Amino acid sequence: MTSGQNAARTTGDAEPSGPSISFTLPTVEHTLALGEAIGRRLRAGDLVILTGSLGAGKTALTKGIGVGLGVVGTVMSPTFVIARVHAGEVPLVHVDAYRLAGSVELDDLDLDTDLSRSAVVVEWGEGIAEQLSDQRLLVALERLPPQGIGDDTRIARLTPVGAEWAERLRGIPEAIEPGGGRP
Repeated sequence: MTSGQNAARTTGDAEPSGPSISFTLPTVEHTLALGEAIGRRLRAGDLVILTGSLGAGKTALTKGIGVGLGVVGTVMSPTFVIARVHAGEVPLVHVDAYRLAGSVELDDLDLDTDLSRSAVVVEWGEGIAEQLSDQRLLVALERLPPQGIGDDTRIARLTPVGAEWAERLRGIPEAIEPGGGRP
C-alpha cells in the first residue's frame, strides 16, 4: 500500500450511529432470513463485520446475505481460502479472518480495493476490520444453550456504525418473520 493509499484509510474509531437491535432467531431459517434482509439493504462499499463463537451462525447469516444480494451460486465458508468472491450485480466478498494475525494480514488481502465495488462481509473481523470503513454494520451472533431436542436458538445484535446504517435497518424485524417482508 502506498502512503497516499494509507492516508485515505479510515481510523475505525467511529461510534455507533444508533441503538443496537437484537433479534431472537429460533431456527436456521430465521438466521438465513435475517441475512437476506441485510443483503437486500447492501450496496457496493458496504462493510459487515460478524462476531460470534464457532457454530453461532456467521456463515449461515452470510448465505442469507448472498441471497439478498442476488449473488450467483451458493455462498460457502472461506475458512480454508480466507476470502471468496461471489459474483453478482453487487459482488459479495466473504472473508474469514479467524486465522489472520491482525490488521496487517487483512491489509494484504487488499479489501479496500474490493470494498469500492463490492459488499464485504468479514467473519471474525472484530478488532481488525473496522479500519476498512467508518460506515459499517456490526453483527454479533450468540448461540444459546439448547432447551430441548432440536432447539437451535440464536441471538443476533445488529449495531449500526455511521450515519446511513440506522435508517437502512428499518423494516428488518418484519422481514425476518416467516413470510414477512420478503418479495
